[in-house]
Amino acid sequence: MTTAPAIELRTFTTLDTVRGDLLDVYAEVRAPLLHLPNYAVTAFGERLDRHATEPGFVAVLAYADGHSVGYAYGNTIEHGDRYWQRTTPAPAEKYTERPAVALKEIGVRPAWRKTGTARRIHDAFLTAREEPFVTLMVNSAAGEGKVHALYASWGYEDIGQSQPSPASPVLTVMIRANR
Repeated sequence: MTTAPAIELRTFTTLDTVRGDLLDVYAEVRAPLLHLPNYAVTAFGERLDRHATEPGFVAVLAYADGHSVGYAYGNTIEHGDRYWQRTTPAPAEKYTERPAVALKEIGVRPAWRKTGTARRIHDAFLTAREEPFVTLMVNSAAGEGKVHALYASWGYEDIGQSQPSPASPVLTVMIRANR
């Protein structure tokens, strides 16, 4: 891992001032996939807008020299949330009996990968979270399996699969304790 140049992590609870930064980073991170309906910037923007209205929304963005280089965002999910309803097999009750935090998206510009930036953003996102578990979904084929392996190295374990929309690939649902 290369050492990241200095970054500033900023936390937001609304999209008002950072929506454009999120879309800019997303477009670069997902550039090879933007031609697919599920990955189009407009589709991401619609998901982002919806997620920002859900309980416990938080976004953490990393900035270097005033430019956004990465982000993570998510929100609280409760028992019965569509996130859990779409997960098969149904997750164990220990994960759903209390609110959990769903890390909906994390992305780092290609030039900032392998610098520890993603982990710093991830950890900053979780710092103020009170939920006992954090969950995320990953395309196991992303990066030829490297993204899934990275999350496993951060302590996440596979608990099932989900297909959030008809245009989405089948994703692996992962979870870990938040503390």
